[in-house]
Amino acid sequence: MTPTFLQFLSDVAANPALLVTVLLTIGVIFVNGWTDAPNAIATCVSTRAISPRAAIMMAAVFDFLGVFVMTSVNATVAQTVYNMVDFGGDSHNALVALCAALFAIVVWAVAAWYFGIPTSESHALIAGLSGAAIALQGGFGGINGSEWVKVLYGLGLSTVLGFGSGWVITRLTAFLFRGFDRRKTTKFFKSAQIGGGAAMAFMHGAQDGQKFMSVFLLGMALSKGDAGASSFEIPVWLMILCSVVIATGTSVGGYRIIKAVGMDMVKLEPYQGFSADLAAAGCLLLSSLTGIPVSTTHTKTTAIMGVGASKRISSVKWSVVKEMVLTWVLTFPGCGLIGFLMVKLFAWLF
Repeated sequence: MTPTFLQFLSDVAANPALLVTVLLTIGVIFVNGWTDAPNAIATCVSTRAISPRAAIMMAAVFDFLGVFVMTSVNATVAQTVYNMVDFGGDSHNALVALCAALFAIVVWAVAAWYFGIPTSESHALIAGLSGAAIALQGGFGGINGSEWVKVLYGLGLSTVLGFGSGWVITRLTAFLFRGFDRRKTTKFFKSAQIGGGAAMAFMHGAQDGQKFMSVFLLGMALSKGDAGASSFEIPVWLMILCSVVIATGTSVGGYRIIKAVGMDMVKLEPYQGFSADLAAAGCLLLSSLTGIPVSTTHTKTTAIMGVGASKRISSVKWSVVKEMVLTWVLTFPGCGLIGFLMVKLFAWLF
């Protein structure tokens, strides 16, 4: 049975463990909006197609629509994350491990934000959960390999297809509009970029919203002593809550990431920003429909790299790319290790 919002509030008030889990999950969703969601609107803000405040409001609306529409059509991304790890049959220990993983994600994400690096909260989530499951189970028995391998597919998809489609779409756009007046095309692409930013925000909700809602529901199940639940139904109130928290996080700390992705890595013209948004949104749509959890950060940044490289390789500031790639490489072992250590600490404390 799917709980109503009033039932949820009643459960939170009566169950301190659920309250802690909910606060940590909301914290992770907030950090996702703070450090990850700005990627969706980075290009349209950097080319001044839309103001940062208006872009954030637009992102809030389309994040919710992405969560709502894609979850209604296909919730396999949420199901994949929900079943990725097995914390075992003891619901108390499982809940402690989940809280430790969520805490690890917040620590990792805030550290990356401090240095202005657009880390992937999707991969931080997967790494934190995996590290926690390994600590709890004493080995890799807590990892569901058939679901985890989809993460590797997602890495390849977001990197190769993101870069390739960014390169191809930019070249194609430049070819199709080569005979047009530049002032008119600039005005057109600035308007088109708003649509591209909306599409990216929609797909961010479709991908990341599902991932974090699945963790939210997992925490609710564990707090009630149900460690064996393997399926769920996502209520509308949770979709609304998730999108509001993401939007709030974006409004608080998003500009630093917008600058790193949309300004520092490649100097974009409006048609290039549109091409990057179109390429990344297409990759995310394909991933969502096939149930593969991918990183919106990876997809957007590799699309921008492809856009810059379509003109010339030197157009991309590879020193900035190097910092991003290093963070991506370190996310799995780094956040996984923090999750592992936090489980040991939380188990000792609680």
